[in-house]
Amino acid sequence: MTDRFASETPVRSEGPAAHGIPFSEGVKVWLRVAALSFGGPAGQIAVMHRILVEEKRWIGENRFLHALNYCMLLPGPEAQQLAVYIGWLLHRTAGGIVAGTLFVLPGFLSILALSIVYAAFGNAPLVEGLFFGLKAAVLAVVLHAVARIGGRAMKNWAMIAIAVAAFVAIFAFDIAFPLIILVAALVGFAGGRAGSALFRLGGGHGPASGPVLSDADSLIGAETPAHARPNVGWSLRVGAVCLVLWLAPVALIIALLGPDDVFSRIAVFFSKMAVVTFGGAYAVLAYVAQQAVDHYGWLQPGEMLDGLGMAETTPGPLIQVVQFVGFLGAYRDPGALPPMLAATLAAILTTWVTFVPCFLWIFLGAPFVEALRGNRSLTGAMSAVTAAVVGVIMNLAVWFALHTLFSETRPWRGSGMTLDLPVWQSLDPVALLLTLAAVFALFWLRAGLITVLVLSMLAGLAWRLAA
Repeated sequence: MTDRFASETPVRSEGPAAHGIPFSEGVKVWLRVAALSFGGPAGQIAVMHRILVEEKRWIGENRFLHALNYCMLLPGPEAQQLAVYIGWLLHRTAGGIVAGTLFVLPGFLSILALSIVYAAFGNAPLVEGLFFGLKAAVLAVVLHAVARIGGRAMKNWAMIAIAVAAFVAIFAFDIAFPLIILVAALVGFAGGRAGSALFRLGGGHGPASGPVLSDADSLIGAETPAHARPNVGWSLRVGAVCLVLWLAPVALIIALLGPDDVFSRIAVFFSKMAVVTFGGAYAVLAYVAQQAVDHYGWLQPGEMLDGLGMAETTPGPLIQVVQFVGFLGAYRDPGALPPMLAATLAAILTTWVTFVPCFLWIFLGAPFVEALRGNRSLTGAMSAVTAAVVGVIMNLAVWFALHTLFSETRPWRGSGMTLDLPVWQSLDPVALLLTLAAVFALFWLRAGLITVLVLSMLAGLAWRLAA
């Protein structure tokens, strides 16, 4: 196998791909995905599945889940990395770069604009009203996405058991996400190696609701495209380029400004964060908040929550909240630069060192992951990981509901468990009503995401202004 990997060379022709999907059509679709990428990773993955698997039929169900499982094992935002993976699979390296960049761009521009307004004008009633309505809608979007992803990943009792166990482990016992993923992978590996049908992608008690597209029936086909076959030389070259793009600006900033400058600290801190952010944004937000608030003093605890609200109600990865952190850090310590210019440059720097590593992980590893499709042990491990992540995302949905619908929570401890329970007297009836309306629109009326988000935003704005 090693010899075969070393001898094959990726196709570098810029001509039309075998699947016949024009590159320009891919750009249009990734623009659409980026515009609809609300609701955190669960919602974003669901949007990609609906457009790429169900509507366009470019990629099959099993291949989509195989790519998703790999991305969930990586540090960084899994939804953006999934976009890079599929873009690369469809249109080579250029396709991956376009898909990953467009996925981040709307969120970057939105949070930059909101950060400027926040720094200049503070929490204006207009902004508060927009966030109030959007948070309720995003909660509904996350619940809808969990139902869709869970319905496709949990097709038998074993997958359901793994998801429930993962939810209980992280919600009740605060077990670290990497440990949950490791245990799930080991269980799935053993099940797949034993040949159990319970640990096959697409196996179990029949298909989930909704269309399920086989790899053979998708436009890209069941076979691995020539450019996606492993090549050690190509992987090393593209890995070296990504490393230089990521770390050279960091080294240059430190050399020019010194290690204690705010830009140097931002570059180093968020570069380290890009390597340890396993488990998605929520898994690392506590660490970012602690360092940004207590160690660096870039912002206050309440401002961290405001930034999280921005990231949750704008398109793009939830981890984009780090852009707001970097923005305020430089805004309050601009050095010789005007504060707003320093803050804008810091936002660009933070985004760069956070997301460039994502391209490195995909371009370096995806060809070898593609070559292992169909391996029973690996498929079993990745299937179990997907089920575990469904349980973890459900925990995030509960966490989000607690902070959207209730203004107060209280801790409860017993039997080794630590739970955050709602203070029912603090329930916000208007937030609950808006959430239920958004849930009804998404689940029963099958309304579009943009429609639900815009109507919820307008309703929240009207309520705040009236109040």
